[in-house]
Amino acid sequence: MSANVDLNDRPDYDKVIQDIADYVLDYRIKSENALSTARYCLMDTLGCGLLALRFPECTKLLGPLVEGTLVPNGSRVPGTRFCLDPVKAAWDIGAMIRWLDFNDTWLAAEWGHPSDNLGGILAVTDHLSQQRLTRGDAPLTMGQVLEAMIMAHEIQGIFALENSFNRVGLDHVFLVKLASSAVCAKLMGATREQVRSAISHAFVDGQALRTYRHAPNAGSRKSWAAGDASSRGVRLADIAIRGEMGIPAALTAAQWGFYDVLFSHTNKDLATKPEDQRRFSFPQGFGTYVMENILFKISFPAEFHGQTACEAAVTLHPQVRGRLQEIDKIIITTQESAIRIISKVGLLANAADRDHCIQYMTAVALAFGNLVAEHYEDDFHQAHPIIDELRAKMEVVEDERYTREYLEPDKRSIANAVQVVFKDGSSTPQVAVEYPIGHRRRRMEGLPLLEEKFKSNLATRFPPQRCAQIFALCSDQAALVATPVNRFMDLLVI
Repeated sequence: MSANVDLNDRPDYDKVIQDIADYVLDYRIKSENALSTARYCLMDTLGCGLLALRFPECTKLLGPLVEGTLVPNGSRVPGTRFCLDPVKAAWDIGAMIRWLDFNDTWLAAEWGHPSDNLGGILAVTDHLSQQRLTRGDAPLTMGQVLEAMIMAHEIQGIFALENSFNRVGLDHVFLVKLASSAVCAKLMGATREQVRSAISHAFVDGQALRTYRHAPNAGSRKSWAAGDASSRGVRLADIAIRGEMGIPAALTAAQWGFYDVLFSHTNKDLATKPEDQRRFSFPQGFGTYVMENILFKISFPAEFHGQTACEAAVTLHPQVRGRLQEIDKIIITTQESAIRIISKVGLLANAADRDHCIQYMTAVALAFGNLVAEHYEDDFHQAHPIIDELRAKMEVVEDERYTREYLEPDKRSIANAVQVVFKDGSSTPQVAVEYPIGHRRRRMEGLPLLEEKFKSNLATRFPPQRCAQIFALCSDQAALVATPVNRFMDLLVI
């Protein structure tokens, strides 16, 4: 064959694309543990979004692109009066959820927040439910929302187990777009071909860089990036359902595919032969594993790799609060991932910069005995110079065991230890916390606190009677599963 032509035999869809489509269309969720955890995840995720509405930097981005736009059977945005098209509603809900860095987390070779997908799931199911009612059909139920959440969590989390997008500079919100495109296509009634098409477009769509998450460019885009990704997933699902052809070799096409363009060399440590370095690696198939093992952020609105450092610092607060000026140094012992993501020195330019700085969050927890979202704001930072004074005295060191056990499937710890040394040579004990309170190993300890967090977040937006009504429904698995989505959303608008 001449070297001047390409072979144009159209291939079958890449196996990864087929596997995702088969999972969302064929898998039947039977795990009561996953369904129960999904209910808690729904509560926590909605609460985080409602709490974010207290912050003008978030609310200024919400609402229709053209003021006064009316959308029949539109998707409601919880805690607001907005009724939007599903694509913009997914953006708004997703941005609210992620704004304060307080929703659930998944940590492995890649990191992320699978509940970010709730933006697309709620927007699509609310719109479809209202649309169905106008036709005289039954609406979707919250049980279907919980199942969609489990599947979105699973897609995002299983990809993250051994595939490090951060190693090649890509942001984890790509996995939000991927999961949302697949799950939302299914919810919208897509055929197998249409689901595959939507997934293929997510792969070739162009992916966000991690630039806005790291020094010296960390900023508020990281707070709306996941909403943008979930919204894009909804849009791609809609395009596919309208009949847009898919791209079968989106991953494997030589030179032009995702692997060759965006994923080279990321799996060097796992590969046994060179071609494996640019292929996804999956240690297990799709099921319900991720939702069952999800990490909840219960105590602190902070990047998850620093959660246990904050807990250790709060424990030390009574011993140091009267001696802050006597401190010589503060030693934070951590894992490699925390060092790579959130260890930074120098000026912190904004709230988004501060909530991704292990030194800042630890300093606040040491000095004040707590860490809340308001502690990242400019006025709080400027009013308390002690925070930067403590940051300047911090040493961050890696414990290789912490790094190793962070990745071990039977542990997946997120360990940190904090010790304070005073100028007179005395020191506090080293306080180590290996599993945050939102970890599955501490689930029974954490769930009552998660419920209290949800109650507090509801109270920031709704009157007491409405708060009680929402909480009661969310606390009853059977009642919630049977509730139509549109009725559930009725409770969440003002």
